[in-house]
Amino acid sequence: MFVLYSAIVILGAAISASASDADHVIKKRFDWHDEGSLQWSSNCDFFGNDLSDVQVPGERCGPACESNPSCTHFTWTGHNGGTCWLKQGGTSLDAAVRLEESSVCGKMKRGGDGGGPVLKGKTTRYWDCCKPSCAWDGKASVNKAVDTCNIDGTSIDTISYGKNGCEDGGVSYMCKAQQPWAVNDNLAYGFAAAKLVGKGENDWCCACYELTFTNGAASGKKMIVQATNTGNDLGENHFDIQMPGGGVGIFNGCQKQYGAPDNGWGERYGGVGSRDQCNALPEAIRGGCHWRFDWFRGADNPTVDFRRVRCPDELVAKTHCRRTDD
Repeated sequence: MFVLYSAIVILGAAISASASDADHVIKKRFDWHDEGSLQWSSNCDFFGNDLSDVQVPGERCGPACESNPSCTHFTWTGHNGGTCWLKQGGTSLDAAVRLEESSVCGKMKRGGDGGGPVLKGKTTRYWDCCKPSCAWDGKASVNKAVDTCNIDGTSIDTISYGKNGCEDGGVSYMCKAQQPWAVNDNLAYGFAAAKLVGKGENDWCCACYELTFTNGAASGKKMIVQATNTGNDLGENHFDIQMPGGGVGIFNGCQKQYGAPDNGWGERYGGVGSRDQCNALPEAIRGGCHWRFDWFRGADNPTVDFRRVRCPDELVAKTHCRRTDD
């Protein structure tokens, strides 16, 4: 991808024009190129909405944006030997402006580029050990259904229609790898059951959403979750975040899988009440329980602003499910 960047940048640097020629160039439409997951052109810029910057060659700016799920568009200039300015929020090609210095700008064209409106939502928490609903074939346009595991929580269940472990005779369970984890102090990755207004599982199964917590102890922090499940008991624009020790809810597959008490660890709805109580969980899933009291600061069902983003590869590696529009 972006094999033409270097040539275009060099050509742009060599262009010189009179004042009248420059006026003509400014009015000229950009020559947008469709290449893989984005559209790009040379000698252009998108003002504002900076997310971050990185010093890379021009041909690496687009891939840098593509690999960052919060990046929706970008500009590369020769500043400091080559700087890629990653940008966020919705934009359009019409927003690009002429930049006479050597530069390249582009916009992601993926379906989940975050260009849509930011919506309001709410969260709860759960970990019931059951086979998630998006693990069934045919729920959405994806490369494959979400991975499930055998009762050990590690080895992948290869039975296409393995019966849910929460049912009598069931053999398919939630994989222990699908716990939340901290990326840094302000960003975490994880998984959630979802229910979104006006949409169905065909829209959200294996899609990823950036949640910005708007109240409580985790206010201001961000979490990117992949939707792997849903629930009849969920409300509108509701994310039920998977975290061990978060409460088993309606079903308790953890009793069979891990020997949990009848109502799970702690309260059936809400789970354990302190970090120390995480020690009652098996070591295999204890880390995700600790995450709740460490990175998440023990936040109790905070509200969120959310938007769809491209799924980070790190999340897809835990489920092996990616949407065709991602």
